[in-house]
Amino acid sequence: MFNTFGSSPSGAFGEYVFIARLDFNAAPKTGLPLAPRYDLGSVYLLVDPTAQPAITAVGKKLSINSSAIAVGEGRGFASRGAEVTQVGFPVESCNADLTAFDLTTGAWRRLTEHPEYSDPMQTSPDGEWMVIEDTRGSGRQMFLSGMRYVPPLTDMLSVIVTTSFRNNGGRRFMEPYLLDKYGDRGTYFGQKITGDNNGVQGSGAYNDPEWNAMADPRWSPNGRQIVIWQALASPPACGGANPLPCYTSKEPGKANYRVLIATLTSRKATVAPPVKLASDVVPWGTPYVPGSSFPEIKQLPAGSYTLDGKFSGKADVQIIYSNPTTIGTVAVKYTRFSDDGLHFLDGTESVSLGKPADPATAGVHCDWFSDLTQSGKTSATKKTSPGGFHVDIDPFTNMFTANGTLTTAVDGISWFQPVNGG
Repeated sequence: MFNTFGSSPSGAFGEYVFIARLDFNAAPKTGLPLAPRYDLGSVYLLVDPTAQPAITAVGKKLSINSSAIAVGEGRGFASRGAEVTQVGFPVESCNADLTAFDLTTGAWRRLTEHPEYSDPMQTSPDGEWMVIEDTRGSGRQMFLSGMRYVPPLTDMLSVIVTTSFRNNGGRRFMEPYLLDKYGDRGTYFGQKITGDNNGVQGSGAYNDPEWNAMADPRWSPNGRQIVIWQALASPPACGGANPLPCYTSKEPGKANYRVLIATLTSRKATVAPPVKLASDVVPWGTPYVPGSSFPEIKQLPAGSYTLDGKFSGKADVQIIYSNPTTIGTVAVKYTRFSDDGLHFLDGTESVSLGKPADPATAGVHCDWFSDLTQSGKTSATKKTSPGGFHVDIDPFTNMFTANGTLTTAVDGISWFQPVNGG
């Protein structure tokens, strides 16, 4: 499996996922290098050309189908190779999660649901466990995603913004967590591998929040050990003009990188069953021919829509295009909206995207206005300052500059955005 960035014929930019077979070519006659090599065979683009997007409309009525086949960024395999894992379109607003699709049937399941950001992962050789890297415990994303059970309506635009706060340049805020094969559910959110979340900055301990997990974690063949590597925050992600301080490494030679091997001491070594030979065909995928164009990303037309809550209320949604092919604004008004009968949402939220202040960057400019209140089982608010929250952010460097504030409060605990440069 591999990922690539690309543009559709209309110029829409996106990330695409491929799966292919490796064929050994002992004596190639064409292409480079003209030496023994592996070629890609039976290449499939993991896009179902007949599938509808997660958010669709019949007339002016919206519906959300979280299980719609839409692979965002491929992260590996699960269920002994029967499923592909990925970070895709959110189930809950601003909450980037890991999900899985069956390579044969396209059946979907959600693996993580904590409001923080999940990304790198690997399943154990026997398929019973997974190790993920996640910002849970850091509070990094909570100003965006702390209010749960909000439908991903503004996410039609905001995904590129909300997923880009997870890092600060070269500094990551992820830590490794161990979950069983079923993933997050109820009050179960796995076990942090490097200890608790009470680490002391600069201590050099395994749970020192200045030491962050880097991609990608790996399992030992017998399923008893997990290998991760960590990096210590270093300039320009701290120190100098950055408001965050730097700390001196306590590793030999003051190294800023280290490899950790976590041994699951209470477990016995396992022998993984043989991997079944995978089919060369992905029934719901698209056979890829070199040079063919990427498919267009399906979008809703401009207009006013309504999403009915599964239990009560509604969301009035307005979609405005900034040019003939690009959505520029999504605005939502919630009235006693509830899908579960436990969480009730009222208020307004709108997101607009445009060009960044520096046209030389690959980033986007976002204007965000939020005044949401959640009642019922949870008491929460999500509010921007009176003039809104305005941010220029680069999804490749994860660096941002914000004006105004966006704050989420959940049951008396407030979560604030990171400082500019931090």
